[in-house]
Amino acid sequence: MTTAPRAFAPAPAPGPDLTGFLTEYRKVSRSFYDGVLTESELARWRARQLTTVLHHVTDRSPFYRCHLAGVDIDGVTPDDLTALPFTTKDDLRREMHDVLSGPVAEASVYYETNGTTGTATPCPRGPKDIATSNAAVEESWRRLFRAHFGDRMPVVGLMGPSELYAFGDVFTAVTASLGACHVKIWPESPRVGFRKALRLIEELGVEVVVCAPALCLSLAKAALHYGYDLERLPVKLFLVLGEICTPQFAANVSTVWPRAVVRLALYGSQEALCIATGADTGRLHLSVPNYLAEVVDPDSGRVLGDTGEGELVLTMLVDGIKPLIRYRTGDLVRITPASPGAPLPGPEIEVVGRIADRITLGRARLYPGQLEAAILDGVRGCLGYQVVVERASGGGDEITVRMDLLPAVADPDATADAVVRRLRALTGASARAVVDTALDPVTHTGSFVSWKAARVLDLRTDPDRAAVTARQVAHRYAITT
Repeated sequence: MTTAPRAFAPAPAPGPDLTGFLTEYRKVSRSFYDGVLTESELARWRARQLTTVLHHVTDRSPFYRCHLAGVDIDGVTPDDLTALPFTTKDDLRREMHDVLSGPVAEASVYYETNGTTGTATPCPRGPKDIATSNAAVEESWRRLFRAHFGDRMPVVGLMGPSELYAFGDVFTAVTASLGACHVKIWPESPRVGFRKALRLIEELGVEVVVCAPALCLSLAKAALHYGYDLERLPVKLFLVLGEICTPQFAANVSTVWPRAVVRLALYGSQEALCIATGADTGRLHLSVPNYLAEVVDPDSGRVLGDTGEGELVLTMLVDGIKPLIRYRTGDLVRITPASPGAPLPGPEIEVVGRIADRITLGRARLYPGQLEAAILDGVRGCLGYQVVVERASGGGDEITVRMDLLPAVADPDATADAVVRRLRALTGASARAVVDTALDPVTHTGSFVSWKAARVLDLRTDPDRAAVTARQVAHRYAITT
């Protein structure tokens, strides 16, 4: 669609409006995390905030003023959002600043998406956005740190992707609020690198590393290259985000780093902020005060409910600088009620992978999580892997899994044989696994482009845009320079 020329409504009066909102929000949030927020109180909050946000975006966003034209927004309820059209990534890329509910000057800080697979889109955040999104992270980390370190605070190493991402600012603010020391040691920065990052981890006694899952293994590979003993480095807890992290991947990391465990830190995005936060069970919990979540069929868009498996659709409940309405995230998730006695409240979300990362292998069409689980189930000491797919000479698919295993792995042949058996059973295709200590550097790019671009080399077709981009940036992730 084409919107009218950008025309933002006058800014709301500062001061009391923000103060009053944050006072009420903190009351609702505190009650939610303390487990005393009643269903009726939550329902009132969600209904009021939904109406507030819908008026906010139709008054102040040029895109939504047109996109929601003709909708009786006062008649829309949290239980039925189907009168509202979806918002897609294509909408965000096409409309750019017109999606914002106010000019950038009203924001506190400007970020944007990385633009590796499409146009980088603006993702500014205002005071309401920052306070409400960070509140969920702070609550998660407070409980995680208490579980692992008791009453003391660890030194936290932040390993983020780029300065235009919210990563550094969010976790700087959260560690400051908790009273923990943090250090920004981004090994992918040319001014830091893996060698300096490892020196700082050792010298500063960094016990918590916040990073993408792939970086857990890249950091271990670099440590071995530079002569470090992984059992003597102080890291005890990896808090991971930014890409899928299956239980099998997390279990493998703990065999590579003998003193460390892996926990999901959060699930979110530049556009949608902090959607869910991690508990010490390894599960993610929806930030309920901030979102209405729907599960839809990824192909038809048919609503499946607020639990089950499908594409995650979000409606944001905070009237900040860029609230999104029925935003199709492109992520396949499983949403289930919180387990009894869970350390955090709210429905549990398992991220299976990007819809666009589905891949057909043999007779199966797999999501990233399914493929990774089959490869790493029961595997120990794996520093990385890559799946190479090509056409077999007699027809059909031929799968080769290249695995970088620690020298201490007792029986690498048995590990490879088990991987082959699982893949053959899952796909029906020809498969083999080989040990390769010199994996393709693209595997270290992780989520910077996409899981599939980093982990799967599909020789059956020409490389797509994501695969080309991952190849172009792979040199930034070199662990030996």
